[in-house]
This record gives sequence, structure tokens and C-alpha cells, in this order.
Amino acid sequence: MKTRTKGIIFFAFVGGIMLASGVTIAIPSSFFENSDTALDSLDDIDLDSLDYVGDQRLQFCGVNDKAKSNSYVKEYKIPTPCTQPLAITTVPDGTVWFAQTNTGMIAKFDPPSETFTQYKNPDWDRLQTVWIEEALLQNVLPIKLRSMMWGMDYSPDGSIWYTDGDNGAIWKFLLSDESYHVLSFPREDDSEQVFPQKLAVDGSRIIVNDLFGSKLSFFDFVQVGQAIRTFAIPSPIAGSLTSDFTIDSKDNVWYTTWIPNETGILVKFDYPKYEKQQAISSTITDGLLLQEFIEFYQFPSGMDTPNGIAVGPNEKIWIADTSGNFFFSFDPEIEKFTKYVTSIPHEDSYGNLKLPTYSSNPYWIEQLDEKLVMNEHNANRIAVFDPIKETMVEYTVPSRNTSWADCEGIEYCGVAQVFGFTVDDKKIWFTEWVEN
Repeated sequence: MKTRTKGIIFFAFVGGIMLASGVTIAIPSSFFENSDTALDSLDDIDLDSLDYVGDQRLQFCGVNDKAKSNSYVKEYKIPTPCTQPLAITTVPDGTVWFAQTNTGMIAKFDPPSETFTQYKNPDWDRLQTVWIEEALLQNVLPIKLRSMMWGMDYSPDGSIWYTDGDNGAIWKFLLSDESYHVLSFPREDDSEQVFPQKLAVDGSRIIVNDLFGSKLSFFDFVQVGQAIRTFAIPSPIAGSLTSDFTIDSKDNVWYTTWIPNETGILVKFDYPKYEKQQAISSTITDGLLLQEFIEFYQFPSGMDTPNGIAVGPNEKIWIADTSGNFFFSFDPEIEKFTKYVTSIPHEDSYGNLKLPTYSSNPYWIEQLDEKLVMNEHNANRIAVFDPIKETMVEYTVPSRNTSWADCEGIEYCGVAQVFGFTVDDKKIWFTEWVEN
């Protein structure tokens, strides 16, 4: 199926759209301080009383006290309760790092010693204090501060970057002095909704997709002082979501942008062409038209929720569709999508629930050597697909949380919500968001 759509249906969306640029400033710790707060510190607040309680605690913090293993998967229990781990990455020394969405901290796991180290985030504590104070002023019950942190990557300068979706920020953690630094995510005005989601370090730049702000943002760290040059690729479709991205061998950036249950496109952004044009025109991106740098391809029928995207062997683009059992390849040479399917979830994943069909919900996708890895979060599996042989092996995650399925009368049932994973050499590391 050839799906090239250029200058006809979608030109109305693209024509006249300009790339946006500017600078952003590293935010000091005082960004989170409030001189008028009545709370001296979090010592004045019982945070446990604001956390998940009762059935909610089982649902979001885990029902299994101990880690489990099977023939292919070994789990490790995080010693701090209810951290809700999400984004995960590795660094050159072999340690594994992950973000804790329920604590605002990042943590390290050392595989040889099987030990965890957690790094306290004082800026998060200050933000929690202000968060509680604001709730009290509004006469509403305060809750514990949380944020979905979907993206994380290691930078060769010895830092780890990760996203903070609910607070509209990205964070930098310096390994050398174990310090946190935060950047407010760029937005046109205070009313604009932003949600930085996935993140990749690529040389001196960091790329982040803004899911709700519907743009792809670039942070250029060839900087002077505290200023960091930024520019954004707005979505060609108004009111859309902009999801994951990937970079091919020619430095083109591919990403998906879509309106749920309506329409969407796969976009190719010619970054080398943009960089060359920007260098000869001015140091400011404003004035460069989006249509000068992109090609786009309309989604095929059946692609509804394209979250994960990766470049695979032979420069094909691979896309995971989260709303069903499907994933797709796109061949840029012949401009054709091909549809693939996972196996359906086992009864262990959905329990007594009766539906016309059951979905594995592949979420993200990454390349591992000549293969592709996906997290089938609704089937409680990690899938490894060989695109050359067109074969797939699916590995079951041992732990399951019974709160996420109709598990009445069934002991081994549910899902652990495997939302984040990373590939490192021959290993796949992943987090279980509701099993800690």
C-alpha cells in the first residue's frame, strides 16, 4: 500500500507553518521556592498520609512482596516501597538508571552487586512543599506530587537527562556531584499545555517530543553561558498529538503525529538540510517554513495509536500501535507500510474479562542488533522480533498485579505495567510501574 500524501490532503495543514526558535535558561533551585509558604519543610507534613492507601496502594505499589524469576527473566525488587519506576537507561560502566515517578528521584542499580542507590532530589522536595501549600490555600485535600517520566538517556558529558511530563520540565542529573538541574519546557505562553515525553541525547543536542504541545523540540547545548538554543517542529496537523521519534543513518528525524481515532501521518524531518539552511540564512530559525524540510506519509488503515518508532535493518521505519495487537514497518524506498501482528494476551493477563478480542498493546519499540524489541504492556510480555526472518519470541514477565484485570478467583493474574525499557548489549532492562 503506497501512502505518500504530499501537497494534496495535508498541504492545507503545512502551508505557512514556520519553525519556532528561541533560547531557554537553566532554572536555578529557587524556581521551586515560595517565600510566602507557611511550611518550613516537608518535615511539617506526613507524606505517607498523602500517598496511595488501601486498595489504591495495592494497585499502584504492587501486590508481590518479593521479586520473581522464570527461565528468561529475572526481577529485582526496589527496596524503597512504591517508587513507580518508569524511564530507564544504562551508562558505560554498566549500571542501570531509572526514574521514580512517585518520589521525583532517580536511582541506580548495579548488576554485579545487585544493589540499589537512590539519589534524593531537594528541588522536588521544594516543589512538593509548594504543591501542598497551594492545595491548602485552595481549601482542597493535598496529594503527593507525582509525574510521568517517560524518557531518559545518558549524555557523554557524564549526565543523565529525563523528562518530567506533568510538571512540564526536563531534568539533568550530574553523575560527578550527584546534583539535579531542571529546565522548564519551552512554551509560547502560560496557557499552552506541554507534556515532554520521550527523550534522546544525540551529540550536542537533546530531542524531546511534546505529546500534548504537538511538537518536536531540539535543545542545542553549544551554548554561551546559561542560554541554550532551542527550536521546535510544530505538528503539520492542528490539534494532534506528537509521539515518539527516531533518527536514521542520514540524520533525518522520523516521528508520528496524529489525532486519536481520526487521522495521522508519519513525518520525515530533513535535519541536515535544516541545519545547512539555518547556517546560511541566520542564527534564528524563525522565517523558515516547515514544508521546506519535511515529507509525510498518511497512516494506513488500522494504525490508530502509533506511539513507539524505531529505525530497523535496511533503514525501514518500525512503528508500534498501542491500541491493538499490531505493529508496522514503513519502507521509505517504495513508500509502503506493512502490517504485523503479535500473539493475543494469555488469560493470565485479563482473567475473567470477556471481550470480542484481546489486545497486547505494544507500546515502545527499539532496535537491538538486527532485531526489534517491544513492550507488550497489556500482555505482560517483552517481544523480540526478527524483521529478516519475520519471527517473534515473546517473553513473559513473572510478576503480575491482580488490580489491573478481572482476577477474582485467579491467583496468578493481571499485569505489571511494563512501560519503560532499554536495550544494552544483549540485555533488555525494563521497569514494572505497578510492581516496583
